Amino acid sequence: MKFGCARFSTNDQSLDIQIQKLKDAGCDEIFSEKISGAKIDRKELNNLLAKLRKGDTVCVVRLDRLGRRMIKLAEMILDFKERGINLESLENKIDTSTPIGMLMFNICAAFSEMERELIRERLQAGVDAARAKGRVGGRPRSLITEKANQLRN
Repeated sequence: MKFGCARFSTNDQSLDIQIQKLKDAGCDEIFSEKISGAKIDRKELNNLLAKLRKGDTVCVVRLDRLGRRMIKLAEMILDFKERGINLESLENKIDTSTPIGMLMFNICAAFSEMERELIRERLQAGVDAARAKGRVGGRPRSLITEKANQLRN
């Protein structure tokens, strides 16, 4: 069987386009969810993984729909390979049933991981810049220690 896997993580994204592309690719069943690709516990992905059997194919529109962490993707692909399951990524033009497909998967997964790290670095730079300007994250304290002591006395 050919299983589709669709995921979106923000309100401005839509599953409709992904689902249509997966249907056009001949997927027999499609698993979809709204959750970050970086999350480890993904209910629909876990349901898909439990259903897979030797000879099945997992089809995604892009690799990042399956997951964002290169290490996890690579582990998943190795598990697929050991179990006789193929991965097809429509936009990345990857089919892991071929040696070229495996090479392309490894290259795309590395770029996906790099993009995630760049986003993390930019976010941290923004937090550091805010701290340098005296801004502190989190909710302001409701009472200053001196005031709290005055109230207690």
